[in-house]
Parts: sequence; C-alpha cells; structure tokens
Amino acid sequence: MISMKRSFSLLSLMTLSLLPSAVAQSVDNSAVQWPYVNTGLKRDPELEKILDQILARMTIAQKVAQMIQPEIAYLSVAQMRKYGFGSYLNGGNSAPYGQKQATADIWLKYADAMYDASVDASQDGSRIPTIWGTDAMHGHSNVYGATLFPHNIGLGAANDPELIHRIGVATAQEVAATGIEWSFAPTVAVVRDDRWGRTYESYSEDPAIVKAYAGQMVSGLQGTLGQDFLQGYGRIATAKHFVGDGGTEKGIDRGDTLIDEQGLRDIHAAGYMTAIQAGVQSVMASFNSWNGVRLHGHKYLLTDVLKNQMGFDGFVVSDWNAHKFVEGCDLEQCAGAINAGVDVLMVPEHFEAFYYNTIRQVEQGIIPQTRIDDAVRRFLRAKIRWGLLSRGKPSSRVESANLTVFNSQQHKELAREAVRKSLVLLKNNQQLLPLSPKSRVLVAGDGANNIAKQAGGWSVSWQGTDNSNTDFPNATSIYQGIRQQVEATGGKVELAVDGKYKDKPDVAVVVIGESPYAEWFGDIQHLEYQYGDKRDIALIKQLKQQGIPVVTVFLTGRPLWTNKELNASDAFVVAWLPGSEGQGVADVLLADTKGKARYDFQGKLSFSWPRYDHQFVLNKGDAHYDPLFAYGYGLTYADQTELGPLSEQVSATRTDSSDDGLQPLFLRNLTANMAWVLADNSVAAAETPASLITTPYGVSADGQSLAMQSVNLSYQEDGRQLRWNTEAKASASLRYIKPVAVSSVSKAKTLRFSIRFDQQVPAELSLVVLCDQQGHCQRQLSLTEPLAHLKPGVWHTVEVALDCAETSTAKRISDALLLSSSGQHSLAVADLVLLAQKIPMGAAQSEAALSEAKKGSVQIGCSN
Repeated sequence: MISMKRSFSLLSLMTLSLLPSAVAQSVDNSAVQWPYVNTGLKRDPELEKILDQILARMTIAQKVAQMIQPEIAYLSVAQMRKYGFGSYLNGGNSAPYGQKQATADIWLKYADAMYDASVDASQDGSRIPTIWGTDAMHGHSNVYGATLFPHNIGLGAANDPELIHRIGVATAQEVAATGIEWSFAPTVAVVRDDRWGRTYESYSEDPAIVKAYAGQMVSGLQGTLGQDFLQGYGRIATAKHFVGDGGTEKGIDRGDTLIDEQGLRDIHAAGYMTAIQAGVQSVMASFNSWNGVRLHGHKYLLTDVLKNQMGFDGFVVSDWNAHKFVEGCDLEQCAGAINAGVDVLMVPEHFEAFYYNTIRQVEQGIIPQTRIDDAVRRFLRAKIRWGLLSRGKPSSRVESANLTVFNSQQHKELAREAVRKSLVLLKNNQQLLPLSPKSRVLVAGDGANNIAKQAGGWSVSWQGTDNSNTDFPNATSIYQGIRQQVEATGGKVELAVDGKYKDKPDVAVVVIGESPYAEWFGDIQHLEYQYGDKRDIALIKQLKQQGIPVVTVFLTGRPLWTNKELNASDAFVVAWLPGSEGQGVADVLLADTKGKARYDFQGKLSFSWPRYDHQFVLNKGDAHYDPLFAYGYGLTYADQTELGPLSEQVSATRTDSSDDGLQPLFLRNLTANMAWVLADNSVAAAETPASLITTPYGVSADGQSLAMQSVNLSYQEDGRQLRWNTEAKASASLRYIKPVAVSSVSKAKTLRFSIRFDQQVPAELSLVVLCDQQGHCQRQLSLTEPLAHLKPGVWHTVEVALDCAETSTAKRISDALLLSSSGQHSLAVADLVLLAQKIPMGAAQSEAALSEAKKGSVQIGCSN
C-alpha cells in the first residue's frame, strides 16, 4: 500500500474542481465468461478519498486535459503550460528538441521542462504533474546509446520467464534515467499470420509463452506487488494491444480479426491475464477490429470485459490517432471511443481541436459526465500510486539522478546473455559449428557489420530505415563480436560484405536477413525470403563454389521460407533481431581454444518454420500442421542431425500487390527509389549536390528557407508538412534516387495527391511533374488559382491531368514532381500517386467543379 501522507501534503497545491465520480456499469449478456484476474491489487480507501477531493475541485476543462496525450513533435512547452495535459509522448521518430542523437541527460532536461510547465497553474489553474510515455520496446529503444535487448520474437525462443523479468527491471532503470514515467510495453500479441509487420513484437504463436512472459515483464517494469510495486525505478507499464492485434486476416496491420469470443479470450487475451494479475496500470486499445467492429469503439470489450469482468482498474489508452477509425469520429473528435471506455486519448497533432471538441461534447451531453469522471479517476489513481504528487520533477528524483545505470555494463551483459539464449540452430551438417577461434574466418553479408539491421525497427527511429552504425554508439555488430574473440586467440578475421576476400578463409560466416521495418510498412505478401531479388543466395553459392564452408546467420523478425538458403548453407542459425550486443552471437558460434563449445544453443522456435512458401498461417495445434521445423525445434551441439536437401519448388499461384494503373510515389511512406529534396537559392545549395532525404524530417541547405516534418492524414506519419520561410523561391521535390526511363511512367495520365493548407492558399505555388535533369517536364502549372477555394486546415484530394498537349524530350525522369513557393506559410501533402486513368475534358472549369473543390476535392484538367 502506498503512503498517502505524501499525497495529502500536496492537496493544498491543487486549485482544481470536480463532482463525485460514478462508474457506469454495463450488463454482460455474453455466453462466454472472462475470468476476474485482478487478484493481487486492491484499491486503497485512503487513495480513493484523495481522488474524491481532487476530482471535486476540477473543472470540465481540467478533466479533459488530463485525458489528452499530445506528441512532442507537435506540442510546445507553452501549450503544456496553457492546457496542463495529463500526459505526452514521443513517437518512434521524435526525440527532445528534434535531436535524434540526444543523450540521456538531454531527455531528462526535456522531461523537467514539460513537468515544470504542467505544474504551472498560471493559465489552466492546475498543478497536477504530467507524465511522459514512450515506446520502450526492447530496452529504452528510442534513445541514442541505450541498451537494446533482442526483440520479443527472440526472447520467446529463449523460453525463460525469469530472464524476461530481469530485462524488464533493466529497461525500467534506463527509462527512469531519462526522467520518463511510463512505458508503452509489453506487447502481448499472439500472432496467427506471419505476414504481419509486427510479428517480431510478439513472443510466440503459443498463448502459453505469451501468458508466462506478460506478467514477468510487467512486474519487471513496474515492480512486484507487495514488494517494490511502482517504487524506485519502477515505471508504469502498458499491456498492448487489446485485443486480437495478432490475429488479423492476411496479417494486415490494423485489419479485422475474425474469430469467436472464446478464441479471442483463450488465444489473444492470454497475456492480459497475467499482466493484470501483476498489476499493470495501463492497457492500450488496439487498432484492429473484431468481427468488423473497431476495438477503440468496442464498449463490450473495453468496459464490460476488460474493466468489469477481468477487473482491470488501471486506465485504457488509445493508440496513435486510432480513434479516427471509430464510427462517427475523426482526428479532432471522438465521443465514441471515450464512451466505449478509452480513458486517455493519444492525439499527437490535433490535440487542441480535440480538447475543445471534447469539452463541447460533454457540455452537450454526448459524453456523460460520469464517463469523464471515471476516466480521470482511473488515470489519476495510477499517477498517485506511482507517487507523482510527491516525487518532484524528474531530475530531482533519486532514480533519475543515477545516469550510470543507462547502458551500464550489467545491462550490456544481460542483453548479451539474452542474445545467446535466443539463437536457434536449424542446421549443422558435418558438425561445422562450433568454429575454431584459431581459424581464418571471413565475415560477409550486408548484416555483418550493420547494427541497424540487427536491431530492426523501433530502434532509435520508428521504422529503423534511416539508421547507421553511428546511431548506436555503445553497440557491437556481429562482425565486431566475432573479430574480438577470434583475434584474441590468434585467429584471423576478414570483413567482406560482398564475399570478395583477400585471403581465402577456412570458413565464412554470412550474416543476411530482413531490412528494418515496423508496423504497417512491415506487412508482406510473400513468405519467400528476398522474393524477386535473390542476391543473398547468390552470395552463399559464390562462396560454396570456391570450396568454403558457409555458416548463415539469419536476421529476421518472423519465420520466412528459406529452403534455398538452407540448402546452400552448411549451418544455419536464426539470430532474430538481437539488438545491440552482437558479441552474443560470437559467444555461441565460436569454440574455446581447446575446441569445446563455450555456450551451447538453447533457443527453440516459438514460431513454426514454414515448409512451403504459401504457409502464411502455420501454428501449433492447427488441423493440418505441416511445418519444416515444428514449434519447439532447435538443435544443440549434442545433436548430430543431418538436414537433407529441401524442396525449392515455389507455389504455383503468387499474390502480387500491384494495383493496375497505380504507381505510388509517396503512399504512407516513400516508395522504393524515391527521396525528398528540399532546395533553396542560397550559395551553399548551388555549390553542393542536393541531399536526398528519406527520413520524416529535413531542412534546405541554408537551414531555414524550407523545412519538412511528418504529419498525420490517416496513419502514423503518413504525410509531410512543408514550411516555407523565404522571400526567394524554395522547392520540395520527390526525386528518383536512380532516374527512371520515360517508358516506366508512360502510362501515367493523372497525378493524384492529398493536400492541406495550414493558411490560405499562397499567392505563389507552382507544380511541375515528371522532369528530367535538364528541366524538361511533362506538366507545369500554377496551383494558386485552381486551389484558391480550398478551406485551410482540411485535407483535400487533388487530381492533375498529365496527358496534355505539352511535349517532353526527356529520356530519363529524375523528379516525379516539384512544388515551388516563397513567403511564410506551410502546407502538408500525402498519398502522392500516378494513375493511368484520365481526367475528363474541362475538369475544374464548371461551377459544379468549383463547388466540389469547396467540399474537399478538385480535378485540374489540361486547360488550367
């Protein structure tokens, strides 16, 4: 039980108002019963009295502010002071002050600034401190220099709940060092279809492992009930995403999970049973639907099941803008999610409009006062349990004062242990492993000295695609780990990514695998590894043809069809996404100086490995279960299993995602071979080659004329805001990294995109489309007049005809499009695609077309 003495002493600071709380109970008429699992965390009557007093002093505006969670790329310290939001977050691509490589002390400084603003009552009348939430997915993974543990899929292969608890403790310590109070972890999804781009966030296809792990991770992060619960380094944990996120049809992120309620409970809710038993204070609602109904608007599951039947007395937080998909909602308002049981709304960008709209919905009776009271009570209960009213600002806290825990040697050793335990040996013909450390070892493959690849997504940045080794200053690559140990015993190591060595080796360790990805963008349609681009199998065969034995180390976030790579390799090790401590791989691959294994393989598959390239759904217990390597498989050095030749036959029917006539340029993210270029008229810009920007943010060469940052249209960071601050012209272009032949875009008849003007349409805004390096373009026009009727602050769809009378002598296209303007204004663009369909003659000329433009869409024909 927490001490309430400290909290009572701070009540005099509260200048807040509220009515007594009342929780609306819903009647459950379902035949499927969900167990009551909140058996270890009882409500404290003294705490409830404090909540009564605080809530009784709070205004509606102050309550709503507690329920809204903005994101730091869009939230200013001044706005925190004005509104007093209850929490804020950093997304996967955000860091304090826009510094991707901000060190732990800078994160702590930022936490102090937001805390101080939140307790300043000069504008909002509230002194309730805010808290900071972050995605500490595999360690404090957004922070430069943090210890990165293996992603969950690797930890599942270790099958070691006690290890999970220790990782939770270490993660909490590093999060605490940066002043952050709240972690959006653990993910307790149970994956059914391995095409899902978040498969690596799951511990297993087996609910039993997820159930065994969830409670251990929660108690590691928060502290153990009855011992050190929410004390010291303990952070508020989040079990996510409730519920069924791993079961969507075809593995489509945020899709529909089609399953009966018993299956939903027994498979997909397994992790929540032990998480709630361990006292988890937060549950994040899921983007997906269950049998056609969005979870964020599902009152039965969020309120009747989770809060009432299961007894969860923490708070439900939404996912990034996920409320938008609830019926009747949009980015700026969502009574449906609040009434369904969402208590804290993650509204990264549109938080001010959401704040005022929610106040209005309460005043109009659309959202009952009792629902607001319940939501705020739940959130404040967790805050006070954690001690927020008495701990002071982040830098003054004992647990945040000790920066030596951040990436400590103890944590690095723990991560290295986790890597060793997660490795799964699928093949070891002729007992090639372990390797003698006195050998001449070639380390090859594009994953060999690539920490970004071995870390995967959710590592310093969201998707992980813009990272390099410099973003991981305290990490060790797999090559570096092998080199350290081989050279220490007199052996020789050579790194040659392409396999072209100087001295012929005794053995080659080829490190290959998936490039980084995260949610949504990581969804795939083919299980075959490197479908359509088999460069890694060519590398392995190149070495084999020279009589060099090959050990393949496979970096992956999911099981993939790798029969061809398995056949070509003498040994095959699945290393998953091991994180920052690549030495853990070398620990197991290399013998000691006497030829004996120093560490044996312990990892066992927590996901079944496919025999065929079409086994998208392959799970333990399936009626027609036929894997290549079954769930639980994994060789040790004691095994003398010889793996024979595997079938390399691919399935007769292949599913291609190409939409006839559609050529994406920027659709939720940059298409392959595309980059942004921000150009100004400065001398620096004229004298240096243009910088290709593949990240969500950037600035022109002079550092001021034109800046870009991510914004949200339908999904997380699926748009780009362009901000002009110059009297001279500056331009933003979508450029082909490698120019393409005119024939590749010859069918394009229309350019379609979404646009949002943040002010009135500027006096000067021009567009050119499909240009070569000499400036010959297929279409050039001014957008000012055709778009003058568009309402600011609203997204509009624009289609521009490309099949006009203008002719182009271009041979190769360098720029897909270019937007030029000047002055001080901003606009956002998203969903830029080339279409084969034509725009009707005379489009955008009639009064009807102009009327349509006012509604949100416009077509610009050839006569404009």
